[in-house]
Amino acid sequence: MAIVQFVPEIWSPLILANLRNSLVYGGLCNRDYEGDIANAGDTVHITSFTDPAVRSYTKNTDISWDLLTDATRALIIDQADYFAFTVDDIDRRQALPGFVAAASRGAAYNLANEVDSYVSGAMYTATNQTAYDLGAQTWDISDNSAYGNIVKFRTQLNKQNVPAQGRWIVVPPEGTEALLNDIRFISSANAGTTAGLREGQVGRIAGFDVYESNTVPNPTSGTFHVIAGHPMATTFADQITETEAVRLQDQFGDGVRGLHLYGAKVVYPQALALASVTVQA
Repeated sequence: MAIVQFVPEIWSPLILANLRNSLVYGGLCNRDYEGDIANAGDTVHITSFTDPAVRSYTKNTDISWDLLTDATRALIIDQADYFAFTVDDIDRRQALPGFVAAASRGAAYNLANEVDSYVSGAMYTATNQTAYDLGAQTWDISDNSAYGNIVKFRTQLNKQNVPAQGRWIVVPPEGTEALLNDIRFISSANAGTTAGLREGQVGRIAGFDVYESNTVPNPTSGTFHVIAGHPMATTFADQITETEAVRLQDQFGDGVRGLHLYGAKVVYPQALALASVTVQA
């Protein structure tokens, strides 16, 4: 083997760590039900209970008891992506220290794009044409109308009693441009600290952490499905299940390949809000 430094137990965590650092939508989900994932088609069972009622109490009278009922939903690990590349024996210098880290970063970046497109699509499907869909919005750069429209996201989440802490909104680069022209937008450069900033985070506005992504659903040119929400809304699970180096039969070189399994489920769609946004100058 030319790739003498290949150790699967090292590669898998490196790729997974780099992948999770590169996620935007995937990083805004919870991982409460991740568990162990071994194969595509694995199922993670999510159990939830009805909320008990709150009643007025009168002294010296019997109280009423609620019988909690449970419901089970399935998070199916039905997505599988892979990477595979070759290293020719002539280029075995690439196997020197640093090769593993560089290759894992490249694989993770491309895997993250696939994950974010999938997760944003699941969020869109769960909110499109529902009570959580705010309809069409126009963010006009010239009149700073983006702020007022984002406040509508805030109002929607407030009506659904979504916790204020941890709220996020993901915008395309055009949306960030609109916000950067508004003095009410606090960019990450002016926030006074970079501690805890996640991949893609560009600032805060109207109680939302603002993230920028090229994977915001873009069904038609100039229109974006902008989604805001809270991590409680969507659960996500993933794992790099296979990483291996093999000797190529028809070349003088080695092949490296890996398999990424994942799935997502919107469990509380009321903790999301959607709008079809057109940005114009």
